Amino acid sequence: MIKNIVWLFMTALFFLIVSGCSGNKDGEEARLSLMNTTQPAPIELNFQEKDKSVAYQVREDVNKVDEIYDAAVIEGKKEIIVAYKVKHLQRFNMKKIEKKLQAQLKRKYPQKKFIVSSDYKIFLEAIRLKEAMEKENISTDEAKKRFKKIINLEKEMT
Repeated sequence: MIKNIVWLFMTALFFLIVSGCSGNKDGEEARLSLMNTTQPAPIELNFQEKDKSVAYQVREDVNKVDEIYDAAVIEGKKEIIVAYKVKHLQRFNMKKIEKKLQAQLKRKYPQKKFIVSSDYKIFLEAIRLKEAMEKENISTDEAKKRFKKIINLEKEMT
């Protein structure tokens, strides 16, 4: 009798462990998205010509930084959001990289205000805004509202 109970308990425990370890694949996919490079084109909300656009120049400057492997740039009327992903081994130096990048951009483009972030949520929101502008054809006003929401989100995080 006790042997049967122990055997039943061990079998149930085995299936519980196996089913718990099989888990969902979302976690693995989300982790990989941190490592994938998307290199999105800059978003311009002030609709200048590409030659005059600071956003394309900023993206080129950010991509030249060795510690950074992916960047999303959104150019508004006065502000430019620069969201970037840092190489894995450089994650310990994220604050230094952010300060260095902020100073470099401010020196090169003194007329613009930069919001620089290595936060993945800001990066995702920038990508979502770009996709919404391309695929959903959202209005300029809606894009500007989302831009301001991203700025407010960044301010809340700091």
